Amino acid sequence: MASMPERESETIEYKRSTAELKQAVISLVAMLNKHGAGTVYFGVANDGKIIGQDVSADTLRTISQAIGNHIRPTVYPTVTTHTRGGREIIEVTCEGSQRPYLAYNIPRIRVADEDLVMEQPTYEDMLRKRATHTHAWEAQAATYTIDDVDTDLFNTYLARAREAGRIEVPDTTPQAVLTQLGLTHGTQLTNAAAALFVNTDINELQMARFPTDERLTFTDMKRLSGPILSLAPAAVNYLINAIDWRVEFHGDLARHEVPEIPIDALREAVINAFAHRNIESGEAVDIAVHRSFVEISSPGAFPTGLTPDMFIHGGHRPVRRNPLITRALYYSKDMESFATGLKRIQVACDEAGVRVEYFLDQYGFTVRFYRRAASLPSAASSAFAEDSLSPVERDLITVLKNGAQPISALSATTGYTVNQVRHALTAMRARGQARMIGGRGAGGATYELTHAPHYAQLTD
Repeated sequence: MASMPERESETIEYKRSTAELKQAVISLVAMLNKHGAGTVYFGVANDGKIIGQDVSADTLRTISQAIGNHIRPTVYPTVTTHTRGGREIIEVTCEGSQRPYLAYNIPRIRVADEDLVMEQPTYEDMLRKRATHTHAWEAQAATYTIDDVDTDLFNTYLARAREAGRIEVPDTTPQAVLTQLGLTHGTQLTNAAAALFVNTDINELQMARFPTDERLTFTDMKRLSGPILSLAPAAVNYLINAIDWRVEFHGDLARHEVPEIPIDALREAVINAFAHRNIESGEAVDIAVHRSFVEISSPGAFPTGLTPDMFIHGGHRPVRRNPLITRALYYSKDMESFATGLKRIQVACDEAGVRVEYFLDQYGFTVRFYRRAASLPSAASSAFAEDSLSPVERDLITVLKNGAQPISALSATTGYTVNQVRHALTAMRARGQARMIGGRGAGGATYELTHAPHYAQLTD
């Protein structure tokens, strides 16, 4: 258990003891209806002071029974005990996606730290949404059966899920595992299962490279269809090969290859694009590699009333368009299910010094990663944007950004021959990227970069 919250909130409620059990159940329902989750602590005063709670097996059983008997639809709480300041307290947490919930046959909703009776129009709207969710596309029976599952893909998925400790089943057949995941109707697959494990055209992926920042002409175009668990890795591999990499030397002769955009951030954006898209739209996930930026776009509008910043900085709870698919991907650790995807992207990019932006409209959601070349001045950037630097030139830039060096030192540091270094420096001089500042001494001519600050941006 982490440190105790300082005060009650829309997802936290304090109760002095289980003598307030009925009110605690009401608070849990109010929080479930507002946020899909809530926590009640017994043995804590309203001001957050720990006063303690007598705890026995009967105490915990009584709490579970009250929740099981008086909350509808049924939820399954997590009930744990903790010691704080030598006193025991009880933590009860519930999660659920079947809103509206009722406590003692009355729907409530959380407002600040109050549990208010829900208004009729709100209750009816939640009922309609729940009915729509229950009959959602991904939960419907597909035209595919267990026999259509790609067994190699399934076995790889199951191995990852078991390694992550998120699936433990005695029967590892596709029928048994997919049934446990709620992805079957008898031997028939749900649409979610087909989207994940069957080689169909349910999912489409479009990938392209453009020489400029406009979608006028492309230098490469691919369009693929198949299961999510195949297309997502294909998209990531495409990006790995499309973006620029630099080489760093960390005080030794070992070469450390670093991507211009964090691969973990790209992978997170790709899997989220597949998992949260509006599959029924028939639109493809789109990968576009431009001169100055990379875009990953997913069809389907962002949740109404929410913004990316609410998930990145506000800790907003998850809103899942395809809960069956996202849950399956969570089990294999392809994604987390706690609305952390955008935060992971932002943190990875912040640590790497990469600018990232988010665009949303009624048609879809796009994550844009700015490439290193985008931060260079126009006089120096065109050469990089057109991928004109050779591996030797990139390594020389990495070394020369720290100061001028003679050719012999550059050869020893980078591992290239003197002739390779001399040839690369000649090409860089012709483009105005390097200049000779010393004559031909024992170690050969000495060189420095002409745009050292800008190259530092490229290689840092």
